[in-house]
Amino acid sequence: MIEYLFDLLGAQASELWEFLRTNFDPVRDTLDVLLVAVGIYWLLLLIRGTRAIQILVGLGALIGLRVAADFLELLTLAWLLDNFLGPAVLIVVILFQADIRRGLGRLGRGFFPSLSERQESQMVEEVVRAVQLLSARRVGALIVLERSIRLDEQIEAGTPLDASVTKELIVSIFLPSSPLHDGAVLIQQGRLSYAGAILPLTLRTDLPEGVGTRHRAAVGITEETDAVVIVASEETGAISVVVGGEMVRGLEAKRLRVVLRDALSRPGEEVTEPEAAPSPAPNTKAETP
Repeated sequence: MIEYLFDLLGAQASELWEFLRTNFDPVRDTLDVLLVAVGIYWLLLLIRGTRAIQILVGLGALIGLRVAADFLELLTLAWLLDNFLGPAVLIVVILFQADIRRGLGRLGRGFFPSLSERQESQMVEEVVRAVQLLSARRVGALIVLERSIRLDEQIEAGTPLDASVTKELIVSIFLPSSPLHDGAVLIQQGRLSYAGAILPLTLRTDLPEGVGTRHRAAVGITEETDAVVIVASEETGAISVVVGGEMVRGLEAKRLRVVLRDALSRPGEEVTEPEAAPSPAPNTKAETP
């Protein structure tokens, strides 16, 4: 068995050497390898921290099992795996459709005009002030901020608007007396574009206890897009931010402002809760009478 393995490796090495000797072009092939390496690196960054990693590990295990079946001459297992892994490209596209759409959206982000830093800062300030007021009044709210991926295809209903983002308008929409308070508010290109929008709910079962429909909708829309979602809980008044299916809960106005600016300036990356500022050291110096 060992001799067979060495002979097989030797034959493969000889074929590889002969292929390189007759076909290798230093400039062309180096450029080719670099482009592939950059593409793989970008893909790994894209799926880092997502469920796609687990799916890739599973596919890798199946490919390894297929190689082992070939080596051990397990014909039935090899036949089954060949039929399953044959349309591998189609399988990858189906499994990773959301991540591929998100990645292509980021790739084309630079081709379209974005908000200026001043406009973005004003928008964030209005949203933070509105959420702070709604939270204090224990009024539920769901606000979706679009980034590079369009949200129009994700909403099932909603009242189209085209208004400036102001604290007064957002608060008036979510007041219980408003007919639009049950849905989500969408902010696109710095404008309030939809109110009363219905978002897709996540199917995850590992969400924290106590989260309601608003939180499930926030996770659902961020699993499909790179949007930033702010949720104000009607029961507790707690403020949460959701990006990429990950939730940061219990934010105050100051920390909410930091998280939103960080998320909007770095699309595609995970949201991390800002560290609390260290409390000043106690003054141990004795006071003079």
